[in-house]
Amino acid sequence: MTGILYGVGVGPGDPELMTLKAVRVIRETGVIAAPGEDVRETMAYRIAVQAVPEMEGKELLPIRMPMVMNQEEQRENHRRGARQIESVLDSGRDVAFITLGDSTIYSTFSYLQEIVEADGYETRLVSGIPSFCAAAAELNVPLTTWQEQLHVIPARQSLHAKLDQPGTYVLMKSGSRMAETKKMLADSGRRVRMVENCGMPDERIYQNLEEIPDDAGYFSLIVAKEP
Repeated sequence: MTGILYGVGVGPGDPELMTLKAVRVIRETGVIAAPGEDVRETMAYRIAVQAVPEMEGKELLPIRMPMVMNQEEQRENHRRGARQIESVLDSGRDVAFITLGDSTIYSTFSYLQEIVEADGYETRLVSGIPSFCAAAAELNVPLTTWQEQLHVIPARQSLHAKLDQPGTYVLMKSGSRMAETKKMLADSGRRVRMVENCGMPDERIYQNLEEIPDDAGYFSLIVAKEP
């Protein structure tokens, strides 16, 4: 029998926000995979190992998936990573691919899951606390109330959005294009707050648009509410 591939969300940064199920699956799985050259250097591993210290004795499988713009190169990286995982599954061992936040939201795992499933292997998703839910808690504000809508968008790919729909907007991973993102937010007239590196030791909170620096880090999450 072949093994099962798990996509395990480890939450946004604080190991106390890992779910009991994520901890159990990691404990019970012999091979831990993560995107990068060295699993131990990934943010997901640094978070998870604090809650599951026995990870240090497990077999680690680095999946090289560099961020490139060329789509064919991306697809080849995904295929190569899937083949690495499938070679372990063929030995009858399960693999837990750990990923930041939730395994269903803008997750690298989704690309691998599609290929591995198409090749006939079983996959299972383990949900984690999404970064925008954790960020709202850090800001001590509700994301939505009553009948408000919630719009979650990748800021880097949405720099010309009008942000004109009713409800609350969440802009994820906005740090790489912060100056342009701030201009878009200023034009929207919304009440803006931001959490940088949510749940991590270097977390920073900004309570208005004017406080947000143009050089904010990659893991910057913005909550923009109607005035």
